[in-house]
Amino acid sequence: MRFDSRVLAAALALTTTWMVAVHAADEKAPVDKAKEKGNPMVILSTTMGDIKVELFADKAPGTVQNFIDYTKAGYYDGTIFHRVIPNFMVQGGGLTPDMQDKTAGRKPAIKNESSNGLKNEPGTLAMARTSAPDSATSQFFINVVNNEFLNKEKAQDKVGYAVFGKVVEGMDVVNKIVNVKTTTKGPHQNVPVDAIVIKSARIVEGGGAK
Repeated sequence: MRFDSRVLAAALALTTTWMVAVHAADEKAPVDKAKEKGNPMVILSTTMGDIKVELFADKAPGTVQNFIDYTKAGYYDGTIFHRVIPNFMVQGGGLTPDMQDKTAGRKPAIKNESSNGLKNEPGTLAMARTSAPDSATSQFFINVVNNEFLNKEKAQDKVGYAVFGKVVEGMDVVNKIVNVKTTTKGPHQNVPVDAIVIKSARIVEGGGAK
């Protein structure tokens, strides 16, 4: 069987174009994907750099609205990441640099949305809480590894921790935060020696937020 070289060349060109297009789609930045989905995005400007997060309003509507309400109210401004544990997570959003609980502006606890199917994977945001399932208020944490034991399906309490967002830019900042030197301050363990402050939290215009 003889092949027409021109047909073969055209076929190869089409294949190459298709592969390039697929590769480009796969390599699209997470922040661009977030914009396409129309999900709200928030930038946490910290003393160690900016962290941009996508909020999954379709999967965790109540939790996302709670986070947005705190952000719009300026509650997170001036709070710290008060608990950082390598190979686990960084937690913040409720204490001031002098390790005082920020009660002013705190809203009632919200319903736990851990059954939304989202997993505690690297880079995801989830709500911190006490042992009571529906006790989350303002505090959140960012997973730095796959913490599947926090997912509802594998959680010891059969409830788990509700994931509601993911870092789309600034995971390098999160990884720097989780590796800082820590100490014990009063009843709090794993506290950064030098306070890591959330200078501001703001909603990104054009990212689906209003």
